Amino acid sequence: MSSPMISLKSLTSKTTMNQLLATAKSGACASSSCGSPAKPDDVDPDTWEKIKDHPCYSEEAHHYFARMHVAVAPACNIQCNYCNRKYDCANESRPGVVSERLTPDQALRKVIAVANEVPQLSVLGIAGPGDACYDWKKTKATFERVASEIPDIKLCLSTNGLALPDHVDELADMNVDHVTITINMVDPEIGAKIYPWIFHDHRRFTGLEAAKILHERQMLGLEMLTARGILTKINSVMIPGVNDEHLIEVNKWVKERGAFLHNVMPLISDPEHGTHYGLTGQRGPRAVELKTLQDRLDGGARLMRHCRQCRADAVGLLGEDRGQEFTLDRIPGEVSYDASKRETYREVVARERGDHVAAKSEAIGMVKTAGSSGLLLVAVATKGGGRINEHFGHAKEFQVYEASAIGINLVGHRKVEQYCRGGWGEESTLDDVIAALDGIDILLCAKIGDCPKDQLTKAGVRVTDDYGYDYIETAISALYAAEFGLEPLAATA
Repeated sequence: MSSPMISLKSLTSKTTMNQLLATAKSGACASSSCGSPAKPDDVDPDTWEKIKDHPCYSEEAHHYFARMHVAVAPACNIQCNYCNRKYDCANESRPGVVSERLTPDQALRKVIAVANEVPQLSVLGIAGPGDACYDWKKTKATFERVASEIPDIKLCLSTNGLALPDHVDELADMNVDHVTITINMVDPEIGAKIYPWIFHDHRRFTGLEAAKILHERQMLGLEMLTARGILTKINSVMIPGVNDEHLIEVNKWVKERGAFLHNVMPLISDPEHGTHYGLTGQRGPRAVELKTLQDRLDGGARLMRHCRQCRADAVGLLGEDRGQEFTLDRIPGEVSYDASKRETYREVVARERGDHVAAKSEAIGMVKTAGSSGLLLVAVATKGGGRINEHFGHAKEFQVYEASAIGINLVGHRKVEQYCRGGWGEESTLDDVIAALDGIDILLCAKIGDCPKDQLTKAGVRVTDDYGYDYIETAISALYAAEFGLEPLAATA
């Protein structure tokens, strides 16, 4: 029997501190693992302390914790064929795009405002919109200001790696213990097809020479970070026909040099974005192609499969963006940090995470010991908390889980247009949703209307809301049992 479901909604909406405190003090968790999110067997305790609340470095943490990026570093020292930075854009969701650029002082105001209103916040990242290491003075000033006001927030940055070796010592001194490097090649011949030019040592380099310098600097930076105990995540953009097969070699190289995670992302190349690849017809990978490559990389560097390719000013849980709630014109001129809401959230979520760990372990154990060779690919509508808690019509993405003899694993996500639009364009949107669910066996959501359910069924997509608000893994184990004639687990709602 699991403990009563904690209402995370009460923590993430505009609630009073009295309500939060009441939630924190109410009830007792029945789970023996209460307050102790499960440490993966292949992660040492020191590393687990660094990643357990980081939504990018821990798949389990991304159900509960949020990140924010501040756009303080607009200058960049390389040109990528897949990149077109935009500085006044609220509608696109991809790396390099922001609504407004910030000074370090403005960034501090924004971080404090978000921390006071978004209790899930655990990480501050600088991901551009240029390069955080090249625009170093602004990056360093921002981190110093924020760390002095909110000392428990994790500091994180993303870089192309060209200027990284120049700043590793300073990163270590500032207690920055998470760095993402975008590495798309370890063969300069391939790199020359991705990077038209770089700017290094006061000079512009092009072609093969540019790619060779970039490669050498990336490997040096990665090795230096590993030597200092700074965790690294490697982002690689999968570009069909350019580096897709080559990313197997990239995975080997970064694992040998101590990378903690490898995140293989699909190329975004819509023509309207104005990138070189978009304008020249270079396609991105289909969902099945991306998953196939990721599956081939199993056994190499540990994979991240829950990335959402965030904007450079993203705010909120992965898969959501609340950035437009915190533009400068909506933030008071003077703000002061109040730690109480974040602290209380952590108390409450610790109990929920503990219960989730127990339910997840039981569900995965059932599937692994079932002795079945069956495989299910399940799409889930979720707002976080590890539960099936999103209405089909409100979903802007579906998380994709694979159930098989090796367990239940998150293997990706499918972005979609929101179906419910007040009666406008819903038919065409549903066609797009059906296309996005290609290869999915079953769709789980908290609720779905009869009309879209019937149309999805006619299109060959099975969908059910019978498991609304259950833990995702418990529901999937029940589906797996029903599909392959096994004894199901009890629900957790």
